[in-house]
Amino acid sequence: MPQVTSPDVVFTGMPAENYGFKRIIYKKESYVATITINRPDVLNCFDTLTLKELGTAFLDCGSDDAIAVVVITGAGEKAFCTGADLKEQEDHILKKPNNYHKWMYTFIEMHDRLRNIGKPTIARLNGMVVGGGNELNMACDLAIAADHVTIRQVGAARGSVAAGGATQWLPMMVGDRRAREMLLLCESVDAYTALDWGLVNQVVPASMLDATVAEMAEKLYNKLPECTRYTKQQLNMWRDFSWAMTVGHARDWLSLHAGSYETAEGLKAFRKKQPINYGKIRCKAAGDAEGVNLGVNLRNCGKCSKEMPVSFGFCGNCGEKLG
Repeated sequence: MPQVTSPDVVFTGMPAENYGFKRIIYKKESYVATITINRPDVLNCFDTLTLKELGTAFLDCGSDDAIAVVVITGAGEKAFCTGADLKEQEDHILKKPNNYHKWMYTFIEMHDRLRNIGKPTIARLNGMVVGGGNELNMACDLAIAADHVTIRQVGAARGSVAAGGATQWLPMMVGDRRAREMLLLCESVDAYTALDWGLVNQVVPASMLDATVAEMAEKLYNKLPECTRYTKQQLNMWRDFSWAMTVGHARDWLSLHAGSYETAEGLKAFRKKQPINYGKIRCKAAGDAEGVNLGVNLRNCGKCSKEMPVSFGFCGNCGEKLG
């Protein structure tokens, strides 16, 4: 990504194609900027580079006076966004939890730029909306969903806490009981239920999604920009307050627990595409505290591939000497 150092660029933005983004597609057409997370092979989850590129695009949108409306979406039809890239989390954070503190700085900065962009934003929900993807959805001003979309929070089921927007904003958007249902049960909500709960503004067939987004963008364009900007600022009051009061604490707590046994088990289950043994985790929590981080300190036997504690000299399954 080019470094934006020219005063002119700071105040005017740059042509979208000048950025050379690798994880997102950034387009400016007339008064609409469209930002597409372009990782359909991993269901448009975001790694650190994706977060940085999103933040850069949001900053550019805010600087470009020709842009009146910002649309955020995902590539393909399967997913809008499914939150954090769990492979990156496993590779770079699980065994070095302090890296989560660095990762979440980038996440927070992206969200701050989005909320403070000064222009109306539309979430174009083209597919599943999961975890941090729903937090991205909620950070937008308005949302239009294709009728096949499902929305789900998964933190409590997968080794994390959805404190990057969901615990803060879901209660004020869908009500306390429904927020608790989504965050504690981690079950999918279909598009029409999301509409009924106030999580999206409109639900349309996928074939009508682009036209409906364009229609809403035109309505937003035909409003006074300065009045719109300050209306948005006032509307953001409770979002900003709840965010500012909790997200720093969440960053530290999540960093401290990024290498915990629960997180390790969640990431292992994701990698192996198998269900989590919640009973095993509860037994571990009720037993000897000394083994809390055992999930991090495992290695695979070279012969049978079974996971063994790193302290083992021989595989407990096949007897092979562990190197």
